[in-house]
Amino acid sequence: MTVLVDSWAWIEYFKGTEAGKKAKRVIEDLEEVVIISTINLAEVYYWILQFYDEKTAEEKRKVMKRRSFVCDVDEEIAVDAAKIKREKKWGLGDAIVYATAIRENAKVLTGDPDFKELDGVIFIG
Repeated sequence: MTVLVDSWAWIEYFKGTEAGKKAKRVIEDLEEVVIISTINLAEVYYWILQFYDEKTAEEKRKVMKRRSFVCDVDEEIAVDAAKIKREKKWGLGDAIVYATAIRENAKVLTGDPDFKELDGVIFIG
């Protein structure tokens, strides 16, 4: 199974919360193909910079890249995300993540309430 780990799940993973422990089981499961969007990388990096320093942010970025494949936002994802943003009234980041997951045929691992009722979501909130 392919799983796109959302920023929400990565942050909980790094914080070591109960939800983070659930995320850890997926992130570190060698049976799963774990992917992230470049938008997830940016959101998590920004969150780490708010509370720590750039050295810590770089260390966590390396962890994310070691444990997952990074999917760039290309023209197709951008257009699909715009349609999702309009339809769901979401922020652009969530729309990009969902568009990426759809294209990659991946389930989204998250606790973000925007995703709670959607098909193809592993909700750990």
